[in-house]
Amino acid sequence: MKLILSLTGAALIAALIAPGAAMAAGDKAKICAKAEKRYQKLFGKPSSKEDVVIVKMYKYTFCPMEVTVKPGTVVRWVNVDFATSHSTWFKEAGKEESERLFPEEKTEMKFDLPPGEYPYLCGPHWQSDNMIGKVIVAP
Repeated sequence: MKLILSLTGAALIAALIAPGAAMAAGDKAKICAKAEKRYQKLFGKPSSKEDVVIVKMYKYTFCPMEVTVKPGTVVRWVNVDFATSHSTWFKEAGKEESERLFPEEKTEMKFDLPPGEYPYLCGPHWQSDNMIGKVIVAP
């Protein structure tokens, strides 16, 4: 007899980021520090100096994994990996997955959404590598 479990939406994301499923915080910090160095090498300035919020995609990680923004803020995802393509997909919100972003490519989204939490994932890597992020729109 086979037992098949079906999880959707928030339950699925919660199950994926359960203790033990996610990489250690120290490892993420190292990856994100390297992602920032790569960003600066590619674009000539720190990501914090941009006029939009930057989320870097690197080593199967969104850096930072969570951002808090005000309504109307633009978030830009930039692939700073060397050879891997990534995407952004607000699956739970019913949005279509972005096109694959190859190294040095970017996509943007303006958050004209009601206050709340908006989890997203990398289409090709959320199941295999737990590549999941979240945008929080603050009031």
